[in-house]
Amino acid sequence: MIDRLPRVTGLVDFECAARLGSFRLAGLELHKTAGAVSLQVKQAEQRLGFALFIRHPRQIELTGKGRELAVIVRAALRTLAAGITALQAEDAAVVLRVSTTHSLAMKWLAPRLHRFGLRYPDLDVRVEATDALASLADGSCDVAIRHLRADTAGLLFRDQLIPVFSPTLGASSLDAALRLPLLREGGSDLWLAFLSLNGRTALQPLFSRSYSHAGLLVQAAAAGHGTALAPYALAFQDLEDGRLVTCECEPLPSRYGYAPVASEAGGKADLGRHFTAWLKTETDEMMRSLDSRVRPGTT
Repeated sequence: MIDRLPRVTGLVDFECAARLGSFRLAGLELHKTAGAVSLQVKQAEQRLGFALFIRHPRQIELTGKGRELAVIVRAALRTLAAGITALQAEDAAVVLRVSTTHSLAMKWLAPRLHRFGLRYPDLDVRVEATDALASLADGSCDVAIRHLRADTAGLLFRDQLIPVFSPTLGASSLDAALRLPLLREGGSDLWLAFLSLNGRTALQPLFSRSYSHAGLLVQAAAAGHGTALAPYALAFQDLEDGRLVTCECEPLPSRYGYAPVASEAGGKADLGRHFTAWLKTETDEMMRSLDSRVRPGTT
C-alpha cells in the first residue's frame, strides 16, 4: 500500500501549492522554482491516479479530490510536526550543554568527564569550549563554568600557580627548575611575583616564550620547552599522568578562579545541580592534592 503513495516531498509541495493557490508562491516558500513544485505535484498525481489541480493559463484550481486530499495532508503534516517536536523535547531532557573556557575544557574537564557519565549514563553532556561569556537565558547553555576574579562569591576553587616542567629535563629542585627557560602566559609579572614569594628575587630569570592561553602554556611545558608557571588545575592531569612534574615551592595564588552558573529554567535545573555538585567533588579532591606535591611530607 505504502509503495503506491506519492513521495513525501510531493505531498509537501502539493499542500503548499494548495494552501497558497500558486506554484510560484509555493516555490518561494519552499526555496524551489515554480517548475520544480509543478513537477513534484504532477508526479504525485501520476501515482495517485487522479488530478489534484486544474491548470489554467495564469492560475491553478484545486479539483474536488484535490481539496479533500489537501485537508488530509495538512492534518498528517501537523501530526508529523507534533511528533517530531515531542521527540526533540524528550531528547533535550537528557542533554546537558556545558560551556567553559578552551583551556579548562581541554586540560581539565575533558579528561574526567567520563566519571560523570558513569553516574548518569543516560545523560548526554555536550561541552562547548569558548572564551566568550555564555548566556544561559537563550537556552543554548545549561551550565557555564566561568573564569572569574578570585573575590567572586561561589567559586569552585581559586587556582594556584606552580612551576611545572617535563621530567625529561631532569630538574629535581626549584632552583634547577628556575634555571630552565621560563615559559609564561602573557607578561612576566606573575613569574616575578612567584620569585618574590619564594625568596628568589636575586635570580636573573631566563624568560622564554609567552602564550596567549594557559592551556597552550601547559602543553609547551609537557613538550619539554622549559618551566611554566601554570595554574594547578590545568596542569593537574599531566601531573597525574607523569607528563609533567613540579617541585617544592610556595604556590602563587591566582587572581582568578572558576565558578559554575547553572540554569534554573525548565527541566534542566536538577541536571545542572547534579553536575555542579560533581564539579565540586572533583575540584575539592584536586585541590587537596596540591600540598602533597609542592610541600612533600605534608598530609
